[in-house]
Amino acid sequence: MSASLFSLRPWPLLLATALLTVMPAAHALSARDKARVDALHARMAVAEKRYADALVLVNNADPKGSSEGDAALEDMEDVIADCIAQKGCQVSGLLSSYKRLLKQRVDGAGEAGEDQELEPLEADPDHVAPLVADVPEAARAAALLNDHRHAFDDMVEYNPAVQAGIRRWLTDMRPALLTSYENYMNLRAVMWPQWEKSALPEALLFGIMAKESNGRVHASSRAGAAGLMQFMPATGRRFGLGPDGTGFDTRFDARSSAEASAAYMNERMRALNKNIEYALAAYNGGEGRAARIYREAGGQSFWTESAYTQFPGETKDYVPMVIAAAWIFLHPQQYGVEFPRVNAQPATLRLSKSTTIYELTICLGSTGTRDGYMRVLRNLNPRYEADGWIPAGTTINATTRIAGLYNRYCVSGPRADLARALITADLNAAIKRPSAVSVTGSVAVGDVQSMQAAQAVAPVAAPAPRPATRTPRTYKVAKGDTLGRIASRFQCEVPALARANGLRAPGYAIRLGQTIKLEGCGR
Repeated sequence: MSASLFSLRPWPLLLATALLTVMPAAHALSARDKARVDALHARMAVAEKRYADALVLVNNADPKGSSEGDAALEDMEDVIADCIAQKGCQVSGLLSSYKRLLKQRVDGAGEAGEDQELEPLEADPDHVAPLVADVPEAARAAALLNDHRHAFDDMVEYNPAVQAGIRRWLTDMRPALLTSYENYMNLRAVMWPQWEKSALPEALLFGIMAKESNGRVHASSRAGAAGLMQFMPATGRRFGLGPDGTGFDTRFDARSSAEASAAYMNERMRALNKNIEYALAAYNGGEGRAARIYREAGGQSFWTESAYTQFPGETKDYVPMVIAAAWIFLHPQQYGVEFPRVNAQPATLRLSKSTTIYELTICLGSTGTRDGYMRVLRNLNPRYEADGWIPAGTTINATTRIAGLYNRYCVSGPRADLARALITADLNAAIKRPSAVSVTGSVAVGDVQSMQAAQAVAPVAAPAPRPATRTPRTYKVAKGDTLGRIASRFQCEVPALARANGLRAPGYAIRLGQTIKLEGCGR
């Protein structure tokens, strides 16, 4: 790691203003103002020392160096901002320190022999974070995909195949790209740290996730792949994913799948001499095939005809599409992409009453989001079915915004009542059935008799009462059933139904054809 990995932020507006409005020295300063100016100079000296120490850490490959360097530059910017507002403070002197350190960073990059473009970056700062190169086989990928170095094109070939992928993401697949981004940002707090600690680039994580699942935790394929990163069962087991004994498959868990995918990519890069295209080909088309083709090609580029033509069509599409998504992730402004701003500060939420994700989706509304919160809730809580009842007192994963909306709209009040009414609405209640007694035939006109006389002649026996319909005691699980749906249909409480049938929370896993005891149900 070199000093060039420090954040290369564009100068704030206050610095530009300061360059044009340098204050002349005051002829007479009060003791208080002089003390404040001296304090600002002392703060700048401390920030300079902090920056110099960060450079030492960077040169020693200490991962703390990058973040310390960025923090020191931010300290200096704060000092300059305070100087502008302080009478008698000479901004020009402080700016010279700031510019000297920036030049020192550039000189350090030159000594390292690194060719980089020192221009303001186009990457959205929300995604850019220092990367730790503590895994040798991932260090090259981390450095080259890190937009701070502006060298993504040195890692992968920016060829017509990648350009065609970018074209697809920006045209008919643009909605999928934006959805993938929104889903990723809501999961970033649990996914990105797993890649960051392995020194793998965030853009690559986003590219794989966007191509594999569009950020839908419960995505699955006909071939058996499952989850955000679409692990096959056998590959998942190698990296600790699969059924956990409660009926839940951890391939659907965002944190677990991110950790497993980082381990897999590092393994493949180690085996394939750090070649990212072949590593992606292995991820999609099988590691055995990718290793064999790489070996037979003598380590030549993935795009070499003799290698490229041996991969199946799906892999030929997959590799450039992942790279294209990663490229857009790093350079959104270059392509006119404005990713949605997502308020995804993680939080937990303790439920005040039993509910379902469907019910929460209704009462939360869509404030601050394009499509509402169902996908967020499902992604953050993959163990729960959308219509499965979650007991009161359960703590679920959410965001600070969701927690605020829940307390405002979902605990009580008109919207909470409306959501419950909609969730418990029974389709069968809308069906109009004929009356139990119907009159048929014709009526003959004859002599009119009094009612008493008619009853004396032909007494009518009272109809026998209809036998009461017995409440069903068992139910056989049909296709598409969940315990929540069964409970709603027969007016049961999910926890009581689960206890009666020995089902464990929170999954309440049931199987097709299973007989469920309907104890305590109202119907």
